[in-house]
Amino acid sequence: MEDEVPLVGDAVRGCVDFKGRGVLHSKSGCWKSASFIIGTVDALSILSISILLLKLPTAGVEMAERFAYYGISSNMVTYHRFIGLDLHSGESKFRMKSDQRNPFVRIIRVFVKAVKNRHASVLEGVAIKEEGAQFRFLDQASLESNGEEVCSMNDVEDAKAILKLLPIYLACLPFGIVYQQSATLFTKQGVTIDRHVTSNFQIPAAALQVFTAGSIILFVPLYEGVLIPLARAISHKPTGISLLQRIGTGLVLGVVCMVVAGFTERRRLETALEHRLVDFPEETVPMSTWWLVPQYLVIGVADVLSFVGLQEFFYDQVPGELKSMGLALSFAVVGIGGFLSSFLVSVVDKSTGGDGRDSWLSDNLNRGHLDYFYWLLAVLNAVSVALYIYFAKSFVYSKRITV
Repeated sequence: MEDEVPLVGDAVRGCVDFKGRGVLHSKSGCWKSASFIIGTVDALSILSISILLLKLPTAGVEMAERFAYYGISSNMVTYHRFIGLDLHSGESKFRMKSDQRNPFVRIIRVFVKAVKNRHASVLEGVAIKEEGAQFRFLDQASLESNGEEVCSMNDVEDAKAILKLLPIYLACLPFGIVYQQSATLFTKQGVTIDRHVTSNFQIPAAALQVFTAGSIILFVPLYEGVLIPLARAISHKPTGISLLQRIGTGLVLGVVCMVVAGFTERRRLETALEHRLVDFPEETVPMSTWWLVPQYLVIGVADVLSFVGLQEFFYDQVPGELKSMGLALSFAVVGIGGFLSSFLVSVVDKSTGGDGRDSWLSDNLNRGHLDYFYWLLAVLNAVSVALYIYFAKSFVYSKRITV
């Protein structure tokens, strides 16, 4: 085998190693850097768990909980995704050719030109890609108008590729609302129940999120080592299931999570009523913390299937120079889900309370109906799953991929 030819412009300008030597792309980074990053970040996560077990004051415990949860769980998903993409790429190095134009400006310009030329007629004989035929109105951007520079057909096709992802994206937003509950209302539930593991040790309510991290850690190897090979044997596809099927499964589990959480809350309310604790929110409801574990486990599995699938899907389907936008879209599901969750909580609280009544989300959970709110989320997500299935069935991939 011939020696690898160094890449053009292999030197990293302005960078030196710890010995002051110039840095080369082909000789730096790789798994040495990866092991350092993985080891350092996860070491901090493990240290945080150790600090947590030492029973620091509340502020320290909260910091430890956040490091432990977000460190390990996020890293496991990120490593899984990184390794998966690396194994499927088939290449260890690549270069992407760019036309030096701002890709965002190009896409926006297509929509602006299409609106300006909306009354013009499309010239016959213009080559249209089959998968882009569903957004023919954007072809108006390729027509000359008042001597202005026209958009190229490549720009038009890129705009169509972004636009056709919008229905899938919108259908996934309700899952972002469900995901937010694991760090908010799930924790509020946990505060009210008995969290003692032993007579001397009580799990902090926010630390219950470690069960989500645990489900991620356990499910990733199960998914790769058992479920995917089984799916390959059944479907005779190299990937086992498609990205859209993977995302859809995660969305369905989001519905299941809310249904389970609703029944768990109903059980908690019945226990509080049985022990006459309805008007004593500061008292601990004699119900084991293990009742909350299933909903944490389900949301963790749903996280692996949906969010990792969304990252791979959007990264694969956006145009070449908008790959970062594809990843941003997938992460934005969580951010937008947070805003939608806050909005929904405000609407439900105002609409179900007032006139001396306790709302579903009353500060005194024993007089509220958090179970109704969870089931409302289950219904909303069931509707979004139905819409997702409808859009996924008609979705046409931008390029040939083996799914």
